[in-house]
Amino acid sequence: MAFQPIIDAETGRPFAFEALVRGSNGEGAAEVLSRVTPDNRYAFDQQCRVAAIEGAVAAGIVDTGARLSINFLPNAVYSPLACIQLTLETARRTGFPPERLLFEFTENEEMADTAHVGAIVEAYRELGFATAIDDFGAGHAGLGLLARFQTDFLKLDMELIRGIDSSRPRRLIVESMAKLAASLGMVTIAEGIETAAEYHALRAIGVRYLQGYLIARPALRRLPVPEPVG
Repeated sequence: MAFQPIIDAETGRPFAFEALVRGSNGEGAAEVLSRVTPDNRYAFDQQCRVAAIEGAVAAGIVDTGARLSINFLPNAVYSPLACIQLTLETARRTGFPPERLLFEFTENEEMADTAHVGAIVEAYRELGFATAIDDFGAGHAGLGLLARFQTDFLKLDMELIRGIDSSRPRRLIVESMAKLAASLGMVTIAEGIETAAEYHALRAIGVRYLQGYLIARPALRRLPVPEPVG
């Protein structure tokens, strides 16, 4: 696993570290995920959860107070309560507080049953976990997904963020999405920030939680220190 911080711009400290899957030879997430099939999806999802928690604890996340954000595959979860047991066991074994877990699922993954995804979100909420829709604005469901259920966090796709400082349409869309998310009780996270101008444009809109290469690149087996943005 590699880890990348999501910072709280008001404190400058990591709010969370996202666990990002990597291959044994350094392959990126896209290449690894391309080898996931219906036959191995469940085992892969479970192994990623274990590796994320074990790797983050070994890297020192417990003492930071930050959350651990884990990407999961909704189509791999046949039963929310049954499929979470290994995750809980791993958290207990490693001493990671389970209430600091944040589960992301990507809007890019086509969901055959959105009601099932909603049931996962609700079950995780009852267990005390936070959830997030990742890559929002780039996938299959769009606003229709938000009409069915709401997660705790909404991560805006980097395509909406790229060049936001010089793009009025992007700025208006992100501003509207942040207001909509707040009205629905969700917190906006902007990902894919690569320039100081993008960072400051997002802060002017009021986005508090930020992630991207400008702040820190993902680091294998360690928690990178966020770079200050002037």
